[in-house]
Amino acid sequence: MEEMFAGYNLVLGIGFVVLGFFFHAYITKTNAIAASKQGKSILEKAHKEADIMRREAKVQAKDAVLRARENSEKEISSQRKDILDLEKRVVVREKTLSSKLDMLSTKELQLTGRLTEVHDQKDALKEQERDLEKLIQEETHRIEEAASLSKDEARKTIMGRMKDELQAESGGLIRHIQKDTKADAEKKAREIIAIAIQRYAADTVSDITTSNVPLASDDIKGRIIGKEGRNIKSFEAVTGVNVLIDETPELVVLSSFDPIRREVARVALTELIEDGRIHPVRIEETVEKVRAELNDTIRHAGEEALFGLGITGVAPELVQVLGKLKFRTSYRQNVLDHSIEAAHLIAIMAAELGLDTKIAKRCGIFHDIGKALGHEIEGGHASIGENLLRKYGEDPLVYKAIGAQHEDMDRSNVYAVLCDAADAMTAARPGARMETTDLYIERLAKIEKICNQYAGVKSSYAVQAGREVRVMVEPETFTDHATQLLARNIAKQIGKEVKVPGVVRVTVIREMRCVEYAK
Repeated sequence: MEEMFAGYNLVLGIGFVVLGFFFHAYITKTNAIAASKQGKSILEKAHKEADIMRREAKVQAKDAVLRARENSEKEISSQRKDILDLEKRVVVREKTLSSKLDMLSTKELQLTGRLTEVHDQKDALKEQERDLEKLIQEETHRIEEAASLSKDEARKTIMGRMKDELQAESGGLIRHIQKDTKADAEKKAREIIAIAIQRYAADTVSDITTSNVPLASDDIKGRIIGKEGRNIKSFEAVTGVNVLIDETPELVVLSSFDPIRREVARVALTELIEDGRIHPVRIEETVEKVRAELNDTIRHAGEEALFGLGITGVAPELVQVLGKLKFRTSYRQNVLDHSIEAAHLIAIMAAELGLDTKIAKRCGIFHDIGKALGHEIEGGHASIGENLLRKYGEDPLVYKAIGAQHEDMDRSNVYAVLCDAADAMTAARPGARMETTDLYIERLAKIEKICNQYAGVKSSYAVQAGREVRVMVEPETFTDHATQLLARNIAKQIGKEVKVPGVVRVTVIREMRCVEYAK
């Protein structure tokens, strides 16, 4: 009987597991369908708004064209009226001359006896007629000169001028609309960024990852080294970390480019010192134990970050890689904390724009995940992160936004733009990142060197921790336009050659002084 009940329980348990699996799959599919519908509705709304703006622009352009056409027609009518008046005056003059010729003909008939005189008069009349024709031709030529062109040529010229004016007016109207649209977009973007900063104003603490292991006394250094260096060689071989033991009192330094290896070595060496048993076998056991514990810590850190953001459905391999960012720093800013903050900021901006906040959070938390594998895979962290997210089945919107960061920015991918903006805000605000004095001085010197290499630059000064550089130029060498071009060239070169969190403001100063002496 007990075996039968146990069998029933087993069957029921399997059934519940199967039902739970199908229920989870159904919920996942429902969420995906809902997200797809929401995205399609957002795209349709954006297309409708764009169509409305295009129609309004076309209507305004057509109105401008009609007004210009009416003005040109009025001008043509006025010129046509002047030409008709001139033609009427010529016709009246021709009629007057014709009446005079009729009168002369009548007199010729009446004076038949005076044939010779009449003949002379006819010759005179013919001469006058030729003179009149010449006058008519001259008047016609004067009319054409007054009109500057013939009728067909005038029509072609006026129509061409009207076409040029309409094109200029329509181009100006389009530029005006584009300028207003750009101004409105920039204003809206500033409002969204301000709201995001205001709503997420968390304190930022830079975790400084050290590689120093304190010692109770310098006698322990000999035990760490071992006989003929046996212990230290074994420790370096197992951990992959260089152990530096010098004359610094009560301190051992661990050196490695891999932060995970360095952390394993630090914890393992600390435990070995506390235990007191330091030999090759014990070193291998302790390192393996610490490595397993650290893997659990890494996974737990990734799970906590995702849970705090409300992100689910992430592959276990991605959770493990994400947790590695806990031991990665950039300018001494913890990369995992930076990613969590970026996820909050991009979600706030996405909500203001009516976008999917879940997709936005996933973009923010994963935007630097490629840095966790930077020592293992060649390439930039953006491309590494994109390939990793694609491999483990993340949404295409997410991994495409990750791959389109920084220099490869795709302006058509709105999530990539928001991700880049959130990344800049979390990295550049005061207190987020720290640097050593040497790096700080080196950056300032490099900025000033770039500025001083241009001909005509008298001096340059990097201020505001390298966030601004002021360049003094010789006024005789540079014009106003050349000064603007110099500022643009310096800014481009600094952006390419100097790695600075945030932006660098370049100010070129051209001072002109005129001195005269009164005697």
